[in-house]
Amino acid sequence: MSTTLHIDWTRCDGRGLCTELLSGVLDRDDWGYPVARGKLGRERTDVPIRDGDREAAQEAVSLCPVLALSLQERGVRMAAVEGTRRRG
Repeated sequence: MSTTLHIDWTRCDGRGLCTELLSGVLDRDDWGYPVARGKLGRERTDVPIRDGDREAAQEAVSLCPVLALSLQERGVRMAAVEGTRRRG
């Protein structure tokens, strides 16, 4: 299963909690905003998450104070808060 961490740049204010929880995946730019580690890091909005980092990614999503993060599975966005479901 392919999981990505989506960063909503319109909400993010660069507090850095996600970079602490996902230090092997995210780095901070010169202004404190999260960027993916690696060559293309500064250009990515959707950061690939390995299975071993999935729990930390879920924690980063749930603790983001401005709700700038979400997890996506195979292109389907998961709710920012676990257990949230649409009722229809």
